[in-house]
Amino acid sequence: MILKNIEFAESALCDLEDILAWYADQQVPDVGERLIRELFARTEQLAIFPESGRVVPEFDEIAIRELIHPPSRLVYRLDVSTVWIIRVWRSERLLILP
Repeated sequence: MILKNIEFAESALCDLEDILAWYADQQVPDVGERLIRELFARTEQLAIFPESGRVVPEFDEIAIRELIHPPSRLVYRLDVSTVWIIRVWRSERLLILP
């Protein structure tokens, strides 16, 4: 079994910071922190099962996939040896990649 590296793009890290800030603004920072922990835990499956997420419907490109973790979409791109987490967005938001 070959394990893939998991890396977070700057865009995804900014998304995670925005999530924390939003929950802090709502006066529930602990909820935001818990969600971030859950999102990081969810990405761990991609090291072993990189194709476990569905192909992102907006792009229909096999290398761009997503895991749904309500209320978020973890959008990632498959590379030869790395899974790149590229965006973390609210599930209902339309996707636009940088």
